[in-house]
Amino acid sequence: MKINFFAYFCDKIKPIPNSKVGGSMKAEIIAVGTEILTGQIVNTNAQFLSEKLASLGIDVYFQTAVGDNENRLLSILEIAKGRSNLIILTGGLGPTEDDLTKQTLAKFLGRELSFDPDAVEKLDHFFASRPDYARTPNNERQAQLVEGSTPLPNATGLAVGGLVEDNGVTYVVLPGPPSELKPMVNNELVPILSTGQKLYSRVLRFFGIGESQLVTVLSEMIDQQSDPTIAPYAKTGEVTLRLSTKALSQAEADTKFDAVEKEILSHKTFEDQSLSEIFYGYGDDNSLAQVAFDLLKSQGKTISAAESLTAGLFQATLADFAGASAIFSGGFVTYSMEEKSRMLDIPLGELEEHGVVSAFTAGEMAEQARKLTESDLAVSLTGVAGPDSLEGHPAGTVFIGLASAAGTETIKVNIAGRSRRDVRKIAVLHAFNLVRKTLLNS
Repeated sequence: MKINFFAYFCDKIKPIPNSKVGGSMKAEIIAVGTEILTGQIVNTNAQFLSEKLASLGIDVYFQTAVGDNENRLLSILEIAKGRSNLIILTGGLGPTEDDLTKQTLAKFLGRELSFDPDAVEKLDHFFASRPDYARTPNNERQAQLVEGSTPLPNATGLAVGGLVEDNGVTYVVLPGPPSELKPMVNNELVPILSTGQKLYSRVLRFFGIGESQLVTVLSEMIDQQSDPTIAPYAKTGEVTLRLSTKALSQAEADTKFDAVEKEILSHKTFEDQSLSEIFYGYGDDNSLAQVAFDLLKSQGKTISAAESLTAGLFQATLADFAGASAIFSGGFVTYSMEEKSRMLDIPLGELEEHGVVSAFTAGEMAEQARKLTESDLAVSLTGVAGPDSLEGHPAGTVFIGLASAAGTETIKVNIAGRSRRDVRKIAVLHAFNLVRKTLLNS
């Protein structure tokens, strides 16, 4: 039997104390299994379920892990029913004595256990097709359901799941193995829980501003946020903003997002730079490298590189993209001054005069890389990764060059206070950003 979960809750459930919206769904996930508490296994089910429920517009407020102990599980259920109206239990549906989830839930609700005919039939077929497997009485536990439950068939295992409502609270029992839980959730539970509304998100990506400044600049919007919500996340060298809203369709969500995004991008940094200028793209899986790569492909441009402090990281990042050969034919890694001179045909005397950590060297590296590879653009990176200074320049001093038919541009960036790895990574981000801006302005 399928139920209209949203309508059912609206009709049956009383407002939960302290909830933001009276009668809204508060979900709770209880993982049952001593092996989770001892660290023998990682509870990946909780992450999967939280993401799945969020996509359905159902908020998860609590996650709990409890061992295979009846009294402890009973106490957790007592707490959970007082604060949540959707309680999902995972694990403890197997044939052994420590698999006690359904048995304990039945005791908690004051209900009997019954056998699901389809699950029994599946057990019969399983053992009939495997005569070497001994069927013992405890195997039958896997086919049991709490009385009054809607069965959730197990496509990949023997333990049937179930959904049961009691006194305004809906309880769901799911198997522990992810290979069983995920198909059951996707195929059986999601259609039951679908409310009509889903959670939609839009991720805005920024480069050239720190999280603290971005949050400060947008503090009024963040403090007054309601719908959509705004959540900042810092990554190495960049910041993202996740906009989230519940809506009936992508179009409805986009209308909300467009208005908030427009307001966000109208703000300015402390340096009076519009956020629209340091906003570079959308999506969790996006990156500056991806944006630059896509622009190179769409414009039919080729690129090469000459790297010193980054030791090929810029080129390796390019080569990670499928189809990289269409825009990238090769480049140079010239770590020492002598190799910069020999491989890139830059007079050694000029390098000695200006130093390897200089705008001059960055410009020459880029120009020669472009000339020698006959590419449309060429990037260069030289500087001090650290931890020690070099040529009087502190760690984190980086010069980046970009040569094109329009000429050669060099920039100096200061990536101080970072590890050697982060200096190199952020330097590459600056290089891709320079490529991005050059292509957009060409």
